[in-house]
Amino acid sequence: MVETKETAARSRRDRFIPIRKSDVLDAVISHGSLDEAQSGDLRQLARMLGAILHHEYFDELDRLRDAYFDFDPEIPAGRHRSQSESDAAYRNLTDEFVRVLGEANFIEITHDEIERAFAEHALVRVKLKAPISDFRAVRMFRRGQHQETIEVPMLYGLRRRKQEIEVYDDILLMVATKPDEPAKAKRKIAAWRGRNKIRGGAVLFKYFRHIARFDLEALLPNVRVVMGLREQLTLGVPALVGGVPILLKLASTLTVLFIVAGFYLGLSGTVHDNDTEQALAALSGLFALGAFILRQWGNFHRQSLIHQKQVTDNIYFRNVNNNSGIFNYLIGEAEDQDWKEAVLAYGGLLLASVPLSRAALGSHVEELLQQMFGLGRAFNIDEALIRLREFGLVSGDDDALSARPPPEAIAQLERVWASALGS
Repeated sequence: MVETKETAARSRRDRFIPIRKSDVLDAVISHGSLDEAQSGDLRQLARMLGAILHHEYFDELDRLRDAYFDFDPEIPAGRHRSQSESDAAYRNLTDEFVRVLGEANFIEITHDEIERAFAEHALVRVKLKAPISDFRAVRMFRRGQHQETIEVPMLYGLRRRKQEIEVYDDILLMVATKPDEPAKAKRKIAAWRGRNKIRGGAVLFKYFRHIARFDLEALLPNVRVVMGLREQLTLGVPALVGGVPILLKLASTLTVLFIVAGFYLGLSGTVHDNDTEQALAALSGLFALGAFILRQWGNFHRQSLIHQKQVTDNIYFRNVNNNSGIFNYLIGEAEDQDWKEAVLAYGGLLLASVPLSRAALGSHVEELLQQMFGLGRAFNIDEALIRLREFGLVSGDDDALSARPPPEAIAQLERVWASALGS
């Protein structure tokens, strides 16, 4: 199927359902005005569906951990692999991770979107430099977003103006370091690794909450603060104003200083008393110039440290988890979203008076989410129907879908559960 602009825009819409499972089930029951017996059947079906999905995702968690083991930066490099084997293992890890992210309704942030965010002014209003080229791959994934109004200081804090910013609720960052290079580059790699403390060929996962789109660049490893034009002028202009008089004063006495130094070294003839005085003045001026340069250098580094602390503080309190610690949360989220989608789709078909097409079912569920919870979401109808068909809970094709009655659906899930347990 050729992707139109409308379908492309729809695929970029947020599919995340930030509602408790119990609230989703209650909404389906209340929307359909089900009696006590029907409500009991639907709740039993939902519990069995949750148990089956939990069993499946338990195996998924083990597969993800196994795929990540050799790439975990907290574990020393394991068995030796050929380049082709290492590349295949890396592709397996990324495919597995991205697939689970998709099931948890994360959307990958495109490179164009990242570059636009990097080019804009950050909430942390400093200039950042991130060495992306040092890494094998850098990928970002987002889920959930909202608008916030913040106050931005102006004129050195004398005034403030309000600014509307876009904030991502969840951000997952994947950073892969370059694998070890041949022996000729070992010295360079050792120096690089000494700075970064990350072994070659490792993959880092970092999970953040509530990150402004402007601050995506601050999430990257080894990001450092650099002085922008404003800071350079703030420090450079006073340095120039204060340094020029010292240099002008020294210009007339440096020659005398060299003559006196040459006399004491036996390189010149005689010196006068006032020459010695001028030489001492020149020497004092040199010390003053050196102290001035050191003071300005210290101001530069102090300002850099202030900005670096601002970046660190902003990110520190938004970092939720890292590396393999993310997997339990991520698998739980994927299972949770999978269950909600299946229950909403099944409930939508069950409550419909006539069979629904795939498109009509998706629109119906989106309307339900909007009416009951005020959520404007693009419902993941394809994944929901895959699950319902996998468990035999629906009948018909995409043009006329119907839900199996709850008693039959429960019996079908019992067979699926027995098959999963191998009985």
